[in-house]
Amino acid sequence: MKMNFELTRIWGIPIGLHFSWLIIFGLIMFSLATGFFPAALPGLPLFGITLVALATTLLFFGSVLAHELGHALIALRNAIPVRSITLFIFGGVAQIEKEPESPGAEFRIAAAGPLVSFLLAGLFFALSLVGGPEFLTVPAGYLARINLILGLFNLIPGFPLDGGRLLRALIWKLNGNPYRATRIAAVSGQLVAGGFIGLGIFSAFTSGLTSGLWLVFIGWFLMNAASSSLAYASVQQRLAGLKVAEAMRREVPFVPSFLPLSSLVQQYVIGRGQRTMLVGDGGAPLGVITLNRISQIGRARWGVTTTAQAMTPIQDLQTVTPETPLKEALELMTRQQIELLPVVVEGQVVGLISQEDVLRLVETRKRLKL
Repeated sequence: MKMNFELTRIWGIPIGLHFSWLIIFGLIMFSLATGFFPAALPGLPLFGITLVALATTLLFFGSVLAHELGHALIALRNAIPVRSITLFIFGGVAQIEKEPESPGAEFRIAAAGPLVSFLLAGLFFALSLVGGPEFLTVPAGYLARINLILGLFNLIPGFPLDGGRLLRALIWKLNGNPYRATRIAAVSGQLVAGGFIGLGIFSAFTSGLTSGLWLVFIGWFLMNAASSSLAYASVQQRLAGLKVAEAMRREVPFVPSFLPLSSLVQQYVIGRGQRTMLVGDGGAPLGVITLNRISQIGRARWGVTTTAQAMTPIQDLQTVTPETPLKEALELMTRQQIELLPVVVEGQVVGLISQEDVLRLVETRKRLKL
């Protein structure tokens, strides 16, 4: 989940919001301000109701953030970098940069989020019993219930929910195969998602369109996430034991650094069907130019922009060797959100490897049933 803007950083982790968060924030606050709190706090004036609703909504999303920080903290303790935490319409997501290397690490990371939610539920419940003004105890009771629901919902055994990851960790521990464990947990996630969609359709006809559609949307989101996890696990399994040398492109054309993009497109992209090229005037390459990079530059500027101006400098790219496991190369490209990697031997670029190259090899091996 890509954030639209960053709020702050905690432990060096960017904390941000996706634009869809604004929708759910507004819906929850509106529901609290017009339904729940007017009924629960009838003596409070409209201004007071609005302030309580705003504070409660902020604390609700603070609880979601704390849930994700629980995952992030344990990931960091297991030497797994966390790229970001993003709040969006369905809650929050902590994006870790690589998969846990053991079922124990997977279990601890997955369990941390629900544990934080249960601790917060207990804390808010205790605050609701302490006594005091109702405009404090009523929101505390609401937040206690919400955190309890959040923790329990995430324990549903369907990938990518925390319960699905706990299931994956247990199966991984039992059979020693992380890919098979992911497949089982992802299929479980698809079944759970299908259940939400079915329940949502039923609810739409019996209890109201709004609640039904919300369940359908949750099911749709979980179905997509589970299907993506299943596809990724299949790719990872087919890459096991393979090296970069088996998928890299050794014959990569050099293009002059002074060549205008208009000429580059005509001569190399359209004329020869090239999508990735090294830039250099003899000797070591200066950078890499790709079709995606060209497309990011307005066509009106192609005539006045050279390949040297548009390329990605070679020193700005991560590199791998022909002996690097292909799985590691794909994870690196995914983690760094980059198109390709130069393949280097003793300081010399001997080829390029891209996500497209990896997926082409996977598809070939799949068709040949290798």
